[in-house]
Amino acid sequence: MDKGKLRVSGPFTVETLQGLDPTLPENVQSGKAEVDQLSQFYDRVCAHLQSAGIKNGIRNENAVFTRINPLAHEALHAEGFYTTDRGEAKAYLHIGPQFGTVSKQAVNEAAKECRIRGDADWLVILGFRFDDDIENRDIATKHGSFIVTKVRMHDDLLQEGLVKKDKKAASFVTIGEPDVHAEKQRDGTVVVEIRGLDIYDPIRDEVKPRSVADIAYWMVDDDYDGSSFIVRQVFFCGGDKDEFDKWKRGLSDLVKQTTKRKVEQTLKVEIDDEAFDRLYGFRSHPIPAKKGRRVAVRVVSQFGEESTKIIGLG
Repeated sequence: MDKGKLRVSGPFTVETLQGLDPTLPENVQSGKAEVDQLSQFYDRVCAHLQSAGIKNGIRNENAVFTRINPLAHEALHAEGFYTTDRGEAKAYLHIGPQFGTVSKQAVNEAAKECRIRGDADWLVILGFRFDDDIENRDIATKHGSFIVTKVRMHDDLLQEGLVKKDKKAASFVTIGEPDVHAEKQRDGTVVVEIRGLDIYDPIRDEVKPRSVADIAYWMVDDDYDGSSFIVRQVFFCGGDKDEFDKWKRGLSDLVKQTTKRKVEQTLKVEIDDEAFDRLYGFRSHPIPAKKGRRVAVRVVSQFGEESTKIIGLG
């Protein structure tokens, strides 16, 4: 133990959930056990999805499916029907791997198939983890358009019996897209500015902006290599919305000082005001604008939602 270094986190344990169901040797060799396990996982996800619906992080707003039908397709695993102000609408579901990350290639294949079918206005990408360059987006087709939405599944869905079939359970929550802008400076550098988070509301069929005040903190990898996110800049943000707006206009310093005190209490240290000025805000430090350079911005809301946006600098 090095007492000269500060422990940022408290004591914690690392636990794992393992499926220990007995399987016949012949089923393992034939691959039947793996197929059965995957089928049970899909059934579990669809059952809980129909009972709990998809929440968008805003109280009392979620998409409830009246029925969900499984599909025998590699990219689209089910179709769901839900009620909107326009009547019944259809969504296709892509369920990510039980142990792994949803890849951009898998999302592209699901979007391609959804475009070909042309009879749904929503493509739901369900997963526990996602590649950084997967974004919510609107895709136009000759039949109209559909929205691609990332939905984070609760880790308890990995194991049968841990999640209750309850409409109050937040087993499925949409992941908001951060509103990020790169602003060129006179000296040739670029400053990244966070303007908020966009959350898609499938009930009202609209994208709802969430204020910067709802962002707990955000991080920047100013030279993203496409695979590993390396934190090079970190900023605290958020607080009371009205006080945050006053801080942005230079009328009050209360929201920054409140956040600073919380950080000091957590770390049990005193932070210099000038140093905290560099750690609080919605604008990054200047980034050299090299050709082909990519910047990854990872945002964590006060609700614990995490989303990453990739932007190119030229």
